[in-house]
Amino acid sequence: MDFEFLSPVDNTITEELASSGLQNLGNQMRIHTAEAGIPELEGVNIAVVGVRESRLAEAGEDEYLQFTKVRKCLYSLFPGNWYLTLADLGDIEKGETVEDTYFALQSLVTQLLKLKIIPLILGGSQDLIYAQYRAYDRVEQMVNLVNIDNRFDLGDAEKPISNKSYVGKIVVNKPYNLFNYSNLGYQTYFNSQEEIELMERLFFDAYRLGEVSSNIKTVEPVMRDANLVAVDLSTINAAAIGSNHQISPNGFDGKEICALARYAGISDKVSSFGIYEYTSNFPKAGDMLIAQMLWYFIEGVNYRTNENTISAKKEFIKYQVPIDDEILVFYKSEVSGRWWIEIPFISSSNTKLKKHTLLPCNHEDYLEACNQVIPERWYKTKRKNEL
Repeated sequence: MDFEFLSPVDNTITEELASSGLQNLGNQMRIHTAEAGIPELEGVNIAVVGVRESRLAEAGEDEYLQFTKVRKCLYSLFPGNWYLTLADLGDIEKGETVEDTYFALQSLVTQLLKLKIIPLILGGSQDLIYAQYRAYDRVEQMVNLVNIDNRFDLGDAEKPISNKSYVGKIVVNKPYNLFNYSNLGYQTYFNSQEEIELMERLFFDAYRLGEVSSNIKTVEPVMRDANLVAVDLSTINAAAIGSNHQISPNGFDGKEICALARYAGISDKVSSFGIYEYTSNFPKAGDMLIAQMLWYFIEGVNYRTNENTISAKKEFIKYQVPIDDEILVFYKSEVSGRWWIEIPFISSSNTKLKKHTLLPCNHEDYLEACNQVIPERWYKTKRKNEL
């Protein structure tokens, strides 16, 4: 397995670990060091990797991008009562071109996915999501992408890719692996009406910041159906992240962004998680918040129930709700208390949903259906399957 493009973790961190408590997270991880090399991946569940690339950021490149401060914060935390084995693979250095960096990240994520290891990516500019997404090309599955961001980042697909236009490239570039794109926390004044209308025409999901903040449980089903989750650090409000990099007073606070990270971790389907738009001038409070986001994601993975919805349908409680000419079929797990709604398979149409017959939902969707209101996500998913 070729990981030659990975550079080791800064030796100042590992030197500090030697004098710290044995119970903290850093001393329980397998770490890529200059002396020991890349750690053995057998039995590893989650692997951290940094990507020192931000050349396509519209705000300008951070020449000194490194993740030493975040790692120090992460390593200093204490793990929960976890059964997981963690590794830190070090950093992907900037390639000669941005495309070279993309290739390295795509190759690494693909290999980790095949090994059933969840990559936790710390990156510079958010266009790196394109490479994270392209790693699924060889996994042969449709991809549900969830982006926690105050902007849609659709951009103009005809123009060169940037950290504000990568989603457009994901939509139009072959192979077409994207089934659904969901945005959590968008702020209307950061998005043009054209982009908002395009999101609706493509039947993509979008949840405004206020909607998520007022009831964060609303987006749990969205996370449960995700394969790839990414966070733009600009979606966190300036007070919480404590950085001049983020100038917006509005955004998620620390507790909310950690809750979203935990929802991503606890989802049985999420197989990669990325945090982007990091810069080297983040203050310690911002670095610690990022470390805690990673901690909560790992905590979520530890508590996955791994409910197999295909076989478990026999064990779920089934509810049928007639609405107009439709009969909506809901399922509830007695083990986790979570809900799903069945998406009818249309044999005469495309076959996108052969493996996605159950759509995660919540109890409120069932109650609304009982009041003759069709759940919006069910409608959008059904329409995408008909196209």
